[in-house]
Amino acid sequence: MWPTSRYFRATLSIFLTLLCIYLIGLLRGFFSDIWAVVSAVVYPFLASLIVSYVLQPLVDLLARRRVPRGAAILLIYFTFVLLVVVAVLNAVPVITKQVTQLVANMPGMVVQVNHWIDMVNAHKQYLPDTVRIGVENALNQVERNLTQSVSGVFSFISGAVNIAFIVALVPFLVFYMLKDGRSIGRGAVRLVPKSRREQVQELMVSVDHTLGSYIRGQFLVMLALGVLAFAGYLIVGMPYALLLAIFLAVADIIPYLGPFIGAAPAVFLAMTVSPAMVIKVLIVNVIVQQCEGNLISPQIMGRTLKLHPMAIVAALLIGGELGGLLGLIVAIPLLAVLKVVWTNIQEERHKSQI
Repeated sequence: MWPTSRYFRATLSIFLTLLCIYLIGLLRGFFSDIWAVVSAVVYPFLASLIVSYVLQPLVDLLARRRVPRGAAILLIYFTFVLLVVVAVLNAVPVITKQVTQLVANMPGMVVQVNHWIDMVNAHKQYLPDTVRIGVENALNQVERNLTQSVSGVFSFISGAVNIAFIVALVPFLVFYMLKDGRSIGRGAVRLVPKSRREQVQELMVSVDHTLGSYIRGQFLVMLALGVLAFAGYLIVGMPYALLLAIFLAVADIIPYLGPFIGAAPAVFLAMTVSPAMVIKVLIVNVIVQQCEGNLISPQIMGRTLKLHPMAIVAALLIGGELGGLLGLIVAIPLLAVLKVVWTNIQEERHKSQI
């Protein structure tokens, strides 16, 4: 009876899980409406959480030197503002100039890409029928979406007011997260029954360590990647080098897909320069990604998360389907947190059986 009962429970669990997923799918429109309201709060808190994890080691270092946490945070803010002012005075004119040039040259770039498409169209009769049909469909899709994509970029830029509001709100949230984060954690632990407080405290420490290590490591990887890309684009003479390097560094926050998304604008703009520039840009991106995959990430990130690649790919697929771009960004750290929780539960079960 035991094997039958065990298999029956496993089958029932799978069936109920699939039923829950199906019901959630039916309520997807309802959840989308709720998310439209909740996201207005989630985005500032998510950005503040990331910044607080990046600054946490500096605050702890000053606190160990007997600097009050509030004063330490204000000192870091003051230093950060000075660095931002220096960076703005030096980088913003360059970025503004490159953005202005990019906007002014965009119509000509579209014409150049259309010329490339016409060249491919002119020689497609030499391709096999199945390949030719696929190329025709792809080219038609590119031509239909090219103008829409360009206008979509400017529509995204027009949302700068919301971004400015979030940026203005983040420093206040970060201040209280860094100053009162531990007090909030202790208060949360006191809400748990006494018999479970030690277990919950250990779990919170493990989750905090995992998230902190991942976010700080990812930030350093993005910084190194941006510097390498900027240097590579300058060497090959690629226009808008700083702008493209910043985009590449930011896109790297998306695991696996980030390098391709980050390299796409550089390749697109290189197509408007010359075929030789396309090859040079591709070489630069290959070298940068090889450095990131074989040198930078192993040294900075190590095996912080210890997640199987298949689990990461599955998390990205689910996160992208459920949450779009935000889902892709939070999928990996969320998976790491779930693993920490699961490991903690298994360890507690093992202790209780001894």
